[in-house]
Amino acid sequence: MEWHTPYQLKANQEEFKATMNVTHEIQLLVQEINRLGSKNADGQTSVKFGVLFNDDQCANIFEALVGTLKAAKKKKVVNFQGELLLQGVHDNVDIVLL
Repeated sequence: MEWHTPYQLKANQEEFKATMNVTHEIQLLVQEINRLGSKNADGQTSVKFGVLFNDDQCANIFEALVGTLKAAKKKKVVNFQGELLLQGVHDNVDIVLL
């Protein structure tokens, strides 16, 4: 049996909460992409980054949209060109649901 200090247990609980929060934000992101997006030629739903970024409802939901997109890309929920998206510069980049 492995013993943990109270600090380790607290750190594990915080890590679990953060993971659950990211998962929830990704689920919300999928809903918003479905709401704002449309089917592309491959039958996948996609939306322009600028549309997501400038949408009032998305602004109220996501504290850090770019971070949520990056996490969703890492989990292979969405795909987009590049690593970091910036308002204005990347407004026409397609965010595609996988």
